[in-house]
Amino acid sequence: MTEETKPDTPPDHLSVNPKNSQFDVEILRRGVGIRFKGRQRTDIEEYCISEGWVRVQAGKTMDRHGNPLTLKLNGPVEAWFEDLGEDAPVAKAD
Repeated sequence: MTEETKPDTPPDHLSVNPKNSQFDVEILRRGVGIRFKGRQRTDIEEYCISEGWVRVQAGKTMDRHGNPLTLKLNGPVEAWFEDLGEDAPVAKAD
């Protein structure tokens, strides 16, 4: 994508895990801010705006493959690109 064709809102579903099909390094480089249940969070591993859930790491616990264990939390999710500044458009469920 060129600078002029980049969308102003993040995708509906995104993950920070490179093994996940929803991983997108170009989007993550822009910086995605997440607000979950009205509070800004920085510990989100994966989110889905339309289904209303996020995944967060469960402490330092790892599974047998060395991946962090995650908890799925339900609630309203909002996302925006941090590189657009304070007045960035926010993606949220309608």
